[in-house]
Amino acid sequence: MRWLGTLLLIATLLLPRPAPAGERSVDLALVLLTDVSRSVDSREYALMKQGYADALTDPRVLAAITGGQHAAIAVIYVEFAGAHEVRTMVDWTVVHDAASAAALAARVKSAPRAFWGRTSISAGIEHAMAALAHDLAASGIEAARHVIDVCGDGTNNSGREVGPVRDEAVAAGITVNALVIHSDPATAWIAAHVDPPGGLTNWFREHVIGGTGAFVLEVEDFNSFGHGITRKLITEIAGTPRPRFAAR
Repeated sequence: MRWLGTLLLIATLLLPRPAPAGERSVDLALVLLTDVSRSVDSREYALMKQGYADALTDPRVLAAITGGQHAAIAVIYVEFAGAHEVRTMVDWTVVHDAASAAALAARVKSAPRAFWGRTSISAGIEHAMAALAHDLAASGIEAARHVIDVCGDGTNNSGREVGPVRDEAVAAGITVNALVIHSDPATAWIAAHVDPPGGLTNWFREHVIGGTGAFVLEVEDFNSFGHGITRKLITEIAGTPRPRFAAR
């Protein structure tokens, strides 16, 4: 009868294993990757944080979340400056209703500023890729789509070139979108950083965004950040195809 016991063991191993305790399926895993380099002053930083809080609790964003197959998304909030200045400020959080959205918004808004250094979008994307590849699974979350949402007001001037890192993310099945915030070159510490040849939006389009349905939006200044990030979140959550460049 030993053979019978062996068959039973094999059959048991072939049965589908139950999901780990706490595992949850969501429609989207979204990395909010935010530039906090020295070109972003304290007032602008506060406007960004308020903009995130307003967008995450916007009824239109909530409608996009609850309209998905799983009626939930997972969000992580990351700040970056220079090549060695990237930090997760709010870890993976599942948003599925107004209460969970409000709780996330409060955590994002209250998180202290992490850095004031140079600008390494590439290091930020690398960190976001690791968060999607490792931290997400460790959190017991399974997502149908992975998106990195880059918000910034200047070009990459620290760490690796952005293009190859973006290509690595796309090869891993990740979509990288961007929200460009325009600053006045006359008041910038380096004008070419915020207004490169061809314009900052075009620079982000060529070097930063990539993947299925990737797009870049732009806002006139930090005062418009809340409106821009709301539009961007709705598009990302709904998964609506957009052109690679979207005008203001």
